[in-house]
Amino acid sequence: MAICAYFRVLLSFLFFIMDDMNMQRNNPWFGLSMGLLGLIVGFALASAFGGGLALPSRQLGQAVDDTVPTAPPAPPAEDVPPVTDEDHVRGNRDAKISVIEYSDFECPFCQRHHPTMVQLLEEYGDDVNWVYRHFPLAFHANAMPAARASECITELGGNDAFWQFADLTFENGFDFAAHAETIGVDKTTFEKCQQSDKYDDFINAQMAAGSSAGVNGTPGNIVLNNETGEAKIVSGAQPLSSFTAAIDALR
Repeated sequence: MAICAYFRVLLSFLFFIMDDMNMQRNNPWFGLSMGLLGLIVGFALASAFGGGLALPSRQLGQAVDDTVPTAPPAPPAEDVPPVTDEDHVRGNRDAKISVIEYSDFECPFCQRHHPTMVQLLEEYGDDVNWVYRHFPLAFHANAMPAARASECITELGGNDAFWQFADLTFENGFDFAAHAETIGVDKTTFEKCQQSDKYDDFINAQMAAGSSAGVNGTPGNIVLNNETGEAKIVSGAQPLSSFTAAIDALR
């Protein structure tokens, strides 16, 4: 082979230099020459026997595998609190499958994720519902105030009012008084509630339960089969296909 002949010439040349210099071990060039010799021999062996130093080549006409690898299956979730009457549920409360979103009203990924969940409910109808649970991150200054405001809105206007508030907050920001007026709850009562910490224990308990179930960021989504208790985690603002795959695996 041409590559082998090439290395034979290099080796012969190196040995000639070493012999001509009558090198001894105390000669300063000895170590450098031996290192070079080792590199050449190693490269020759790697090339000859197809080792890791050889660059991959594509033979003429060889097919290229352009297949996009599929996403790994969603990991299981453990110790997921069941859906109860205290939860904020969008869609059919009696649905077999719940997508429980642990969320933060200031999280930009949660904002991006919100329309995906709306689309998911449209696709599955009464078979799937959407549950919102609080996971306000400490470095988001508006997250805890928004969570408090959402609970006050719920107290005054019920479950539908909560979801109106969620839509308005993700779409328009943190003018809670304006949201309360748009939704139609008593503004004075809302503001008094919103300035208190009466719902902090409830919010923190939801966050702790999410952490125990495996949520470590927002949006942290858990797809739950309400009949079997089996659940899978879908972390982050994933595309719709990630949720449909998890839902279909649990149905």
